[in-house]
Amino acid sequence: MSSCSNVENLSPQVIRQVARELGELCSDPPEGIKVFTSDEDITDIRAQIEGPAGTPYAGGLFRMKLVLGKNFPSEPPKGFFVTRIFHPNVASNGEICVNTLKKDWKPELGIKHILLTVKCLLIVPNPESALNEEAGKLLLEQYEDYSMRAKLYTDIHAKPPKASTDSGLSSPLKGNIEGPMAKKHAGDKKLVDKKKKEKKKVLKRL
Repeated sequence: MSSCSNVENLSPQVIRQVARELGELCSDPPEGIKVFTSDEDITDIRAQIEGPAGTPYAGGLFRMKLVLGKNFPSEPPKGFFVTRIFHPNVASNGEICVNTLKKDWKPELGIKHILLTVKCLLIVPNPESALNEEAGKLLLEQYEDYSMRAKLYTDIHAKPPKASTDSGLSSPLKGNIEGPMAKKHAGDKKLVDKKKKEKKKVLKRL
């Protein structure tokens, strides 16, 4: 994942085209996708994709990046997930394998098309071109195990942090919680602790 800028290698026409498209994506983003631009390096494009409903990635926010090489748009950009994800088409270093970024690339395809294709990949993985062989094998042979592992990764790496339910309480009130509410909070804590222990057990087996 090189962070070297290729701005100086791109023609002014290409830079203008990319800047225009990124501006449109920021002002009118596709559903479930946010794009973040850098004034310093237009060749390093960041995006955040919401895990699609009905998939093991639902509820997660997945950060990714597109790196435009010096021969863009003649050659496709490289795509990487920055957020860790268990997916057949994503390598351990985050590299994304999708035909749009390989053999099916055409110079007229834009950034929006790439982002939508990556989002579709979360809905319909392609085990035929797996970069993560274990994920591809599980997807084909033991879908429940694949789904459980993908959900676990989503819970650990892609879920946004939740604000504490106690954060709004003043200190005197915190010191005087008694009765059923106190028992409820204690029960919630035990449940959270139990879930943490279960996650640790599963992680040890990963």
